[in-house]
Amino acid sequence: MGTKRALIFCRNHCAAPLALGFVFAAGLLLVSALANAQESTAPTQKTPQSEGFFASVSRWFEEQTANVSASFKDARKKVEGFSSAAGDAAKTTVEGARDAADAVARIPTARTISGHEKCQLAPNGAPDCVAAANTICKAKGFGSGKSLDMTTAEVCPAKVYMSGRSSGPECTTDTFVSRALCQ
Repeated sequence: MGTKRALIFCRNHCAAPLALGFVFAAGLLLVSALANAQESTAPTQKTPQSEGFFASVSRWFEEQTANVSASFKDARKKVEGFSSAAGDAAKTTVEGARDAADAVARIPTARTISGHEKCQLAPNGAPDCVAAANTICKAKGFGSGKSLDMTTAEVCPAKVYMSGRSSGPECTTDTFVSRALCQ
C-alpha cells in the first residue's frame, strides 16, 4: 500500500507545481513573442556599431567600386581628348612631311650661285633682296632663288672722297646679294 499512497499524495500535491511550471513557461513564451513583435515593428536604423563586420566590408567595397568607376570615366574622357589632339597632330605631321618631301625632292636640282646683285629698297625703306636673288638665279638658267649671303657697302659720290671725307649725308648704304640658292 505504500505505492498507492504515494500516488494519491502526488495527485493531490504534484498538480500545483506542475501547473505553476506551465503558467511560467507560457508567460515566458508570451513575453518573448511580444519582444520579437516590438523588434520587427520598430524602424531599423543601422549605425556603424550595429552593422556588423560583413555589412561594413560590403559597404566599403561598394564605395571603392564607385570610386574606381568614376576614375575610369575621367580617364576615358582624357583618353578621348588625347586621341582627338593626336589626330590633329597626325594631320599636321602629314602635311609637314609632305612639305619636307617636296623640299627634299627639289634639293638635287638646287645649286648655290655666287653673284653681285643690288637689292632695291622696299616702300618701308628696307632692302628687298628677293628680286635680286631671283635675278642672279635666272641669269644662270634657274627659275627662282633665295638669298643666302648679303653684303652691305656705303656708297658715296666722288666729291665726298675728293674733299677728304670718308662719309657724309650724301652717302647711302647699299645691300647686295652675294650668294643665292637657286632652283
